[in-house]
Amino acid sequence: MGPLEERITRKIQEQLSPTRFEVINESHLHAGHQGGAMDGTGETHFRVRVIAASFTGMSRVDRHRALNELLADELAGGVHALALEPAAPSENVRW
Repeated sequence: MGPLEERITRKIQEQLSPTRFEVINESHLHAGHQGGAMDGTGETHFRVRVIAASFTGMSRVDRHRALNELLADELAGGVHALALEPAAPSENVRW
């Protein structure tokens, strides 16, 4: 786990107290794409899956806004793409 992934993980744990979450580095899937290393190494593309009580009653857009705000420093500091899959505990998820 690289430093950006560690920061994302720590922020989610500390700020959202999730019941379940995953931070997945998908940079290797984007080798040669804009915003990533040509060989797919690095920490440029992430998928964040998180179930947290704080998402209860929030719209999908508001959940995304909350996560983007929480991870604003990481987005400004090297993360090129962030796929978000937020959910409330009562909702079914595919993962």
